[in-house]
Amino acid sequence: MLLITCPNCGPRDETEFHYGGQAHVPYPEDPSALSDAEWSRYLFYRENPKGLFAERWVHSAGCRKWFNALRDTVSYEFKTIYTGAKPLTAGAKGDSQ
Repeated sequence: MLLITCPNCGPRDETEFHYGGQAHVPYPEDPSALSDAEWSRYLFYRENPKGLFAERWVHSAGCRKWFNALRDTVSYEFKTIYTGAKPLTAGAKGDSQ
């Protein structure tokens, strides 16, 4: 089992959380101007790197708040957990900034 540290509630068992996908994916400025192919790419295509990856998580069985995390996809180790207001550490995959 993984132990995930919620920024609001502290360390909790992984079964209390749900994965929300890649973090820092910008919403299109004008979605109605996108073709079907461009819209589907925005909805469904995400990076799948080996190593550090910026992810969204929700503490669904606790405070129900969303947060971001930098997680190593090889070791499953959470390197950093932060709210959306905190800047992402440089060098992580999944950062589209």
